Amino acid sequence: MEGFIIGLYALVLLLLFAYNCGQLSLITSYLRFKNKKASFRQYSAVSETAVPWVTVQLPVYNELYVAARLIDSVAKLNYPPDRFEIQVLDDSTDETADIISDKVVQYQRQGVTIQHIRRPDRTGFKAGALAYGLERAKGDFIAIFDADFMPEPDFLLKTLPHFENPDVGIVQTRWTHLNEDYSMLTQLQAFGLNAHFYVEQGGRNAEGYFMNFNGTAGVWRKQAILDAGSWSSDTLTEDLDLSYRAQLKGWKFVYREDIGSPAELPVVINALKSQQYRWMKGAAECARKLMFKVLGSSKLSFRIKLHAFFHLLSSSTFLLILVLGLLSVPVLYIRIRHAEFQPVFSWLGFFQLNLLILLLFYGIPFWLERRNKLEQLGLFYFPMYSSLMLGLSLHNSIAVLEGFTGRKTPFIRTPKFNVKTEGDPWRTNKYLVRTSKPVFSWLTFSEGLLMLYFLFGIGLGLHFHQYNMLVFHSMLAVGFGMVFLYSLIHSRIAA
Repeated sequence: MEGFIIGLYALVLLLLFAYNCGQLSLITSYLRFKNKKASFRQYSAVSETAVPWVTVQLPVYNELYVAARLIDSVAKLNYPPDRFEIQVLDDSTDETADIISDKVVQYQRQGVTIQHIRRPDRTGFKAGALAYGLERAKGDFIAIFDADFMPEPDFLLKTLPHFENPDVGIVQTRWTHLNEDYSMLTQLQAFGLNAHFYVEQGGRNAEGYFMNFNGTAGVWRKQAILDAGSWSSDTLTEDLDLSYRAQLKGWKFVYREDIGSPAELPVVINALKSQQYRWMKGAAECARKLMFKVLGSSKLSFRIKLHAFFHLLSSSTFLLILVLGLLSVPVLYIRIRHAEFQPVFSWLGFFQLNLLILLLFYGIPFWLERRNKLEQLGLFYFPMYSSLMLGLSLHNSIAVLEGFTGRKTPFIRTPKFNVKTEGDPWRTNKYLVRTSKPVFSWLTFSEGLLMLYFLFGIGLGLHFHQYNMLVFHSMLAVGFGMVFLYSLIHSRIAA
């Protein structure tokens, strides 16, 4: 049994190392290409008759607190008014619809081409709304913004020039964060997202690997959407699904790291969990749907296929991390009781390179964002973010397993709060369901048990003077404890 446990533990470490080697290649690609700046012509320098028609789609569902802000921001886009239209794709069932209606009338009176589009039902959720609007869109290019975004006025002038290349089908911009400093929870989310939007997206784009449209803050060529089969609601990540289908058709992806698109981060743990659930399950659904099409394509190189393989399976790393954590306590016990396995454990020490790769992956964007706070890199953000993700590994693993097994669940949006600074309130948000008594789910209970399990691992190591697992078990205990305690504090609130 001891040999089986160590063998399984080593296999999980090896799989994580293989994935992290893919991340390391993205790090090197990003560093090699990040200083190669291109010159992008803006349409403001040419005749208004030469700019293309653009449709800006705003999918909205019950966004009472941010709908007006969104429309105000998009209406200020610096673009010839007779060459773009705004579609507010409103599936709301509350007073959000009235707010949108008033805003639409206000801007129509000012000469803005804006429509308030209501569907007879919410079939297909966000993907269905986008497809419904696409059928009525005048534009040859489709810009999309979720309800919590506030695009800069020159967004279209900076992104549209790329489509002069007839092979370009998608332009994606980098998310920035309106409320990063609101709380520790938002700071840690920003820390993780920045790694994706700097290193991962930048590295993939530099090498021509398959990328994912992030669902918002980007522009599509309408023909690329139609050529790929349009929006589909058979996964929870319709953006990743369509991105891969379009790139399989040969359409090119452009990523603009230098264009920031401000958005709001979730401030409640339940909202973060629902967002993580949708992303992780949707990624697994897309892997199930698209993996064999990608690997079987005769038009793609081995390198593109390999990176697409790791990309589509990225959410599965949470399964590996959960298994690794669960095995780590019995592995520690074996290490204490069976000296004959010491050569094996010495060999397993090689996989500590995983930690170095992760430090680079998350540390590089942190350094780029906060050069004057470099000293905080190893002291707070990295271990705390890693702990948070470790603490979400059970929750996210369940989402991944549901995605791979084909269990269908509805699209659950992440509630928006319109909070930017520490003093902005969120507890009165009407979309948070309050209960008279705390609600403890089996998941929260399990997260609490895992916190105790890893505290036991810490105690076991200290008692026998075996400190090899101490940092790992501490991060697991802190992570599950953080998620458990946040869930307890917000136990009367369901997002």
